[in-house]
Amino acid sequence: MHNVDLHCPIEINAKTLIYIKKPSKECTLNHDRSNGWEAVAREFMAARSDIGSSVVRQWARSLPARAEVVDIGCGSGAPMAIALAEEGCSVFGIDASPTLLAAFRQRLPAASAACETVQDSSFFGRKFDGALAVGLIFLLSEREQRELILRVANALHTGARFLFSAPREPSAWNDLQTGQPSRSLGEQHYLRLLAEAGFTLLTVHVDEGGNHYFDAVLYDGCT
Repeated sequence: MHNVDLHCPIEINAKTLIYIKKPSKECTLNHDRSNGWEAVAREFMAARSDIGSSVVRQWARSLPARAEVVDIGCGSGAPMAIALAEEGCSVFGIDASPTLLAAFRQRLPAASAACETVQDSSFFGRKFDGALAVGLIFLLSEREQRELILRVANALHTGARFLFSAPREPSAWNDLQTGQPSRSLGEQHYLRLLAEAGFTLLTVHVDEGGNHYFDAVLYDGCT
């Protein structure tokens, strides 16, 4: 356990205040590894809704009992990691924003957490029953997206599931909060990348906000 100091409280909604702790040494660098998310972390937490959590709950119920799930780009833990934990999963969170990860640790004290970029993460040096990446993959370059899918395959048991969100159509835009470029490779391209990594796409879920979630199973993982 790292020694921490409290910062000012952040109002998440009209009824909830959380105190963000000073980042631990593992997160303290002179440059932002979070691709702009650390700078907008407080605004992101205040604006984050529960949209998509019903999809994650449904997905979690399809996993084995007490499934171990890595949440890649976990943010503050709300709402996705909380949904996983409430469905009985053992949660492991990865995020490069010190502020968001501090909130994750407060909300989910029993969860394991690592302050790492997804590009450099060791995924805790172990294998999981499931992997979740909501609002993440399209923030990466095409090369990084391919590499992430391959690395996720290496971090999963055979038969494990991978759920990630991305628009079904190829598209490019600038993220509204960070201004950083975002790109969806499109369903057909993701199908090829998943197959290359040993995944088979089971279905594509749609949440109440019209966001798409690719739900794949690992049948022949990378070695």
